[in-house]
Amino acid sequence: MVADQVIADCIEEVNSISGIKAMVVNAGGKQIAKTPGLIAPDDEVTASFIKSGESEREADGKLFIRIKDDSETAFVLISDSDGSGDICARLAASEIKNLVIAYREKIDRNSFYRNLLQGGIMSEDMSSWTGKLHIDEDVRRCVFVVEPVGHKDESLTGMVRELFYTEAGDYVLSMDDDHVVVIRTLSDDEGANELEETAKMLVDMAGSEAMSDVRVAYGTIADDIKGVTGSYREAGMALEVSKIFYPLKRTIEYSNLGVGRLIYQLPVSLCRLFINEIFGDDIPEEIDEEILTTVNKFFDNSLNVSETSRQLFIHRNTLIYRIEKLQKATGLDVRVFDDALTLKIALMVVNYMRYIEKK
Repeated sequence: MVADQVIADCIEEVNSISGIKAMVVNAGGKQIAKTPGLIAPDDEVTASFIKSGESEREADGKLFIRIKDDSETAFVLISDSDGSGDICARLAASEIKNLVIAYREKIDRNSFYRNLLQGGIMSEDMSSWTGKLHIDEDVRRCVFVVEPVGHKDESLTGMVRELFYTEAGDYVLSMDDDHVVVIRTLSDDEGANELEETAKMLVDMAGSEAMSDVRVAYGTIADDIKGVTGSYREAGMALEVSKIFYPLKRTIEYSNLGVGRLIYQLPVSLCRLFINEIFGDDIPEEIDEEILTTVNKFFDNSLNVSETSRQLFIHRNTLIYRIEKLQKATGLDVRVFDDALTLKIALMVVNYMRYIEKK
């Protein structure tokens, strides 16, 4: 229901413009708002009108106007009945009714999108919902999920809402304390580049406006409203995969998750079998941070010893020493492509298993 203060503000504004004296009561007869100078009618007279079902009634020098929310009485506006002021009273009642409709639509939209994201709307019910809420079914959309890194930020939802326009078909809602979801409507010529720009914009704005570090993951483009559920699931998976395998990334595209997405979908039993085949009983609990940084940079440079040593600002022989130290610990020589590939995947699988155990 519309907040009492909103109704009070509306009545005060009407009073300041037209000068009419009025009050508003709810369906139970309780006073919500009242302008100065109006003498309230007897409770019995008000209760009689509420029970009657009439749209309007004049009684005891007062005009009673019923305001409905669908078929139910939401409020009753009461004003002095003096002829000329009745028109203003009816206009005020019409304005309050519009507030009731707008609030209900806002709540209904939030409920619709929440259920849609969670897969709670049946296909046969979709057209009924979208027709009622005036939502275009056949436009392209993509779902973005924004998650704070490290700590919650209560201002994040408000900040994100300011960046998007419901008039353009976009919608922002808070799914829980840690996740803000953006359902962005796309034009026919928008694609991967525009999605990446939107994700980067969210990260940059969170950093500059809310001083928050956030991750933004997004799914593939849905061609119609029914595909939004899948796009949301993809964005959620992208967020989880990034936290396991790409923790430093801040914008994550579902279609660009690489081997991380494959590992994420493997059964834990199969992961254990793979790790045992690679390391046997000597699974490395922790690889020295220096060695790990070295090997990751080595991978980034396509196993090029000279370029890796240059970027790490170390002597070539120092790099070779670290690689050989890793070889002794794992039995894998990362200078050999097959061994490098095996080690990279094995380290990702180990990270995934640790993530599952913690979870």
